[in-house]
Amino acid sequence: MAMTEEEKKYKGIIWVLSIVIPLAVAALFGVNLRKLGYDVEPLSFLPPIYATINGLTAVFLVAAVYFIKRGNAKLHENLIKLCMACSSLFLLMYVAYHMTSDSTPYGGEGVIRYVYFFILISHIILSVIIIPFVLFTFVRGIAGAYERHKKLARITYPMWLYVAVTGVIVYLMISPYYNH
Repeated sequence: MAMTEEEKKYKGIIWVLSIVIPLAVAALFGVNLRKLGYDVEPLSFLPPIYATINGLTAVFLVAAVYFIKRGNAKLHENLIKLCMACSSLFLLMYVAYHMTSDSTPYGGEGVIRYVYFFILISHIILSVIIIPFVLFTFVRGIAGAYERHKKLARITYPMWLYVAVTGVIVYLMISPYYNH
């Protein structure tokens, strides 16, 4: 099956975004405005909000799959757009928090420490890998390349769901160690 014109049109943009977003997040993650001398309040209220947004993303993803399997393509599309908006909002809040607050070291000890870091590292790696998968899957859907969309969605969905759910788990595991 050949790529649609719409897919061809967005292919370059998707690859650029797939590279620029993680690089920008990594660069901004290392910038702390307070340490640079800016008088900004730490946005310490954000972690429970962006963790909730991750949780909502997971719920919306499951609902999107539920509704497409029942033939409601419009609701499926709207839920996926909502997932994309939630993921974008999460990313903005995550970066804003880390630009205004000190990093919180994980305080757990023993086996749970290894579990935490396994979940955190797999979450971070997949959150980078998932970007082109989500964007290509989305473009295939809106371009009407439904068979190719469905084929890629079978890979994208579990990865995206894992990233959303582990985002909540990471928050729950580190939240006792936040400076309140």
